[in-house]
Amino acid sequence: MLINLGITLAAVVGLMVLCWRYSVSIRDVSFIDAIWAYGMVFAVTVAAILNGGPAGPAGWALIVLVGLWGLRLGTHLITRWRRLGRDPRYEKILGHAIEKQGMSFAKAAWFRAFGMQGPLLWGVSLPAQAGVLADGGAPLPLWGVAGAAIALFGIAFESIGDAQLEAFRADPASKGQVMDKGLWRYTRHPNYFGDFTAWWGIFIVGIAAGAPWWTVMGPLFLSFTLTRWSGAPMLERSLKRHRPGYEDYIRRTSGFFPLPPKKD
Repeated sequence: MLINLGITLAAVVGLMVLCWRYSVSIRDVSFIDAIWAYGMVFAVTVAAILNGGPAGPAGWALIVLVGLWGLRLGTHLITRWRRLGRDPRYEKILGHAIEKQGMSFAKAAWFRAFGMQGPLLWGVSLPAQAGVLADGGAPLPLWGVAGAAIALFGIAFESIGDAQLEAFRADPASKGQVMDKGLWRYTRHPNYFGDFTAWWGIFIVGIAAGAPWWTVMGPLFLSFTLTRWSGAPMLERSLKRHRPGYEDYIRRTSGFFPLPPKKD
């Protein structure tokens, strides 16, 4: 398994090299968020090929769940990038590396985006990769089915939240307003909560398929990223500065886990 996981890591790094070269040609790395999702599907697909295909229900469940999550999210993000263009977050990150640290665009794009995110997405998707590689064809136990249900719930939650936000942004009357309808009444980050739930569910299915327990590092790191690092904290710092009313939204709405809104 470790040799095969090394092969999937090499494949992911190779994918990132290709994407990095393309980003240099267009001088924009903003599509990296879509590659984060597509890259996990790619890693699990490579693992399945190395295993000779899914051997049983658990392996198939992992491929279907990761495929549903990654293809939906990746397509959503790549469509948004094509519509909106450059992401100000990455413009700021690369601008600092170029102006303050003297990096070339190519060097900054690699070290601040593709070279870093490749190993991270590989690590997050370890439960699914290892589960596919360990799948011996045994039936999926009831607790594994529960894990699949949790993952499907997370995928649906994230998909609905993204769709609601896109509809809100498309309405001219919403310009400058804070989205606090639908799932956004109960959590300020339905998309991040959906990611969190989907990958903990996938982890359970991976364990049911035979993945080792140390692959828990994947959902643990993702949870840290979404709640403490580059997910909700980074986004909220920007929204507090640029979106009037966001502080009031924070006071009445749960930061991550869905809860009934507080009364004003």
